[in-house]
Amino acid sequence: MGKASHNNFTVKFANVNGTGSSSANGMFMKSIFRMGIPVVGKNYFPSNIQGLPTWYEVRVSDKGYLAPSGSVEIMVAMNAQTYAEDLAAVEPGGYLIYDSSWPREELMVRNDVTVLGVPLATMCNQKFDTSRSRTLMKNTTYVGVLAALLEMDVNVIEQLLLDTFGSKTHLIEANKSALDMGFNYAKDNFKCPLPFKTKASKKTDGYMMIDGNATAALGCLYAGATVGSWYPITPSTSLMDAFTKYCSFFRKDEETKKNNYSIIQAEDELAAIGMALGAGWNGARSFTPTSGPGISLMSEFIGFGYYAEIPTVIFDVQRTGPSTGMPTRTQQGDITMCAYASHGDTKHICLYPANPEEAFYLSLEAFDLAEQLQTPVFVLSDLDIGMNDWMIKDLEWDDKFKPNRGKVLSSEEIENMDTFHRYLDVDGDGIPYRTIPGTNPKGSYFTRGSGHNRFGGYTENASEYQDVVDRLLVKWETAKTLVPKPAVSFSKNNDFGIISIGSCDDAIREARDIMTKQDQNLNYLRVKAFPFTKEVQKFLDAHKMIFVVEQNRDGQLLQLLMSETEVDPKKIKSIRLYNGIPIFPKDVVEKIQLEISAGKAA
Repeated sequence: MGKASHNNFTVKFANVNGTGSSSANGMFMKSIFRMGIPVVGKNYFPSNIQGLPTWYEVRVSDKGYLAPSGSVEIMVAMNAQTYAEDLAAVEPGGYLIYDSSWPREELMVRNDVTVLGVPLATMCNQKFDTSRSRTLMKNTTYVGVLAALLEMDVNVIEQLLLDTFGSKTHLIEANKSALDMGFNYAKDNFKCPLPFKTKASKKTDGYMMIDGNATAALGCLYAGATVGSWYPITPSTSLMDAFTKYCSFFRKDEETKKNNYSIIQAEDELAAIGMALGAGWNGARSFTPTSGPGISLMSEFIGFGYYAEIPTVIFDVQRTGPSTGMPTRTQQGDITMCAYASHGDTKHICLYPANPEEAFYLSLEAFDLAEQLQTPVFVLSDLDIGMNDWMIKDLEWDDKFKPNRGKVLSSEEIENMDTFHRYLDVDGDGIPYRTIPGTNPKGSYFTRGSGHNRFGGYTENASEYQDVVDRLLVKWETAKTLVPKPAVSFSKNNDFGIISIGSCDDAIREARDIMTKQDQNLNYLRVKAFPFTKEVQKFLDAHKMIFVVEQNRDGQLLQLLMSETEVDPKKIKSIRLYNGIPIFPKDVVEKIQLEISAGKAA
């Protein structure tokens, strides 16, 4: 274990799912954030309701690193089933806290780890009356223990309790009592603080803690979305829950108090995307949130949206696959599926946020792109981004924002036209003009998912069909000039570069810092969108060896780069980390260094 220091450690909580531990663990993390200390939490929970092991990992980093460190300095072992595993996870010189109400010393044999027993169950049984309160308050009690051991500001925790429970005085009093009980026990029985402790700072000023599904929902609200259709699926459900909550405040008519929005829970995913496309065709800004299995079921209608050129936004909060996989673990396994979703020749605009902050801004941009390009647009988040609380910069809200509706004809413009043709490329950019139903009778047209010509008429003529699908490729080239450019960071001129995507970002940035200290400097490009912009090709051309880091088994980002750029296959190396856990910086370093060493040996 490295040298102990202020604000630089990881605490991991091992609990049983369904015992209310998530609230207490989140309170612990948020209290540290309120002390001005950079922190991030990762929740590893099972897909069942209760009974199975669950873990919550809190990393405290004075430097502001937000990827999990891959090491555990303090383990709070509250699950007897996983004691042995949890003990093994602690770094040498670390600490393990457990409930000593029952003798379990035989499981606690490690000479290089300090074991701190706290009779949590015994104390809570004596203090609280009901079985439920005894179970719940054990969690708050160990937060009190940690507060003493880590020299946390108890006033901050107590204020968080007030903010959380509001007028529920009995809950505030019970939690404060449990907090004090744990704090006092640690003070009376252990040497406090530990070598690992907190020290108040101001490094979280201008930051907030929020999950990516909430920020994506805010982006939908900000963009002017009024129609959301969905079918529940982990881990996207909370996105629609958040949007519903926001709309109840901000989408109400001030005079009539009626809803200015429509949220529909469909009977399945195919119906959900059908409703979203219908709303988009009718002029509303619409969206549907789902995950990989939902995209599979939506594919037929996604292809219809592409060919009929209807705007909507699809949120894919990715989880592990194939099939049901592990529904509550994170992955980036839908990259190629979303890029080419549906049968036939289809290519889709995809945006890849790296964190909840970008989930907000790219969600906003997705609606503009969908209407500018008249097509479904994907926003590919993942479970880590969507369901975990992250520390991000305060979001900026511009009241002057105006949505870009693209080429939508007004009634006057339609009236002044001799004839309106829905699929005619007038400007040479592959994007035709569209009309909103009801604007002007002269703007009516047939929306066709079957063969149609540039005038909107039905056709099975070979050349007329090819004319339309070739025009869609012209629009694809236009899209390359409109989608977000990649984030590029150069260390110094060298032969090695990293390309990655989405939530790999924090691990890679920390890995680069580690390697820089070892005199290994690597340049870095993070893809934000598909199709790839010219900057991606330029980066590929500028390096002799490129490491593509992603969270899936088959190297899907690498596949896209191979298919859609002119990169030399010999100089592109795949770095894949796909066990369902957010990637560790040290694993990125190890795999890249192995590839570099192998290259030098060759």
